[in-house]
Amino acid sequence: MIILAGMIGVGKTTYTSQLAEVLGTQAFFEPVDNNPILDKYYEDPDKYGFALQIYFLNKRFKSIKEAYKENNNILDRSIYEDALFTYINTLQGSISQEEYNIYLELLENMMEEISELPKKAPDLLIYLDGSFEHIMSNIEKRGRSYEQPTAENGLLDYYRLLHSHYQGWYEDYDHSPKLRISTDNLDINKPEDWDKVYQIISEKMAELGLEN
Repeated sequence: MIILAGMIGVGKTTYTSQLAEVLGTQAFFEPVDNNPILDKYYEDPDKYGFALQIYFLNKRFKSIKEAYKENNNILDRSIYEDALFTYINTLQGSISQEEYNIYLELLENMMEEISELPKKAPDLLIYLDGSFEHIMSNIEKRGRSYEQPTAENGLLDYYRLLHSHYQGWYEDYDHSPKLRISTDNLDINKPEDWDKVYQIISEKMAELGLEN
């Protein structure tokens, strides 16, 4: 099992798709397009912040349980990363301290369930890093209207706060081996850039004794 991690807009879905195709394995994707709460959250985070995080936590718990039952798979975001988003919403006041405590207790219960599964942890986390400017450019290019920052919606501050906490999250992550890839100067739709990325991942997999 390989899990991808990184900021909104850094390219996790694209990297996951291409890596799954090359490795001939299944990809599990973050539930975005059919998410009934996500666009409402961007319109009114104070009202929908807690509901969104519970929705994501439930879906990621389901995905990782399904993934752990298979021999080979890749997730474009996982339950291990989810608490960061809830923490950022708490810092911004979109989630109350009481709601945050409820969330953490639920997450702890879910992690105990995961620990009882035959496979205890991912084999590798790949963290996609990128500058704030690069990520904002990606968000603009993919054109989801509810993700675009305006003077009224405060999303720029949210993105900046989230981005500022990601490096610390990666440094603290200790559930599995991990690999950091800087994405600023890479376009993996170009074969030469994808070859560079895949070589880095292949070398790490070989180091860990994972078949590729």
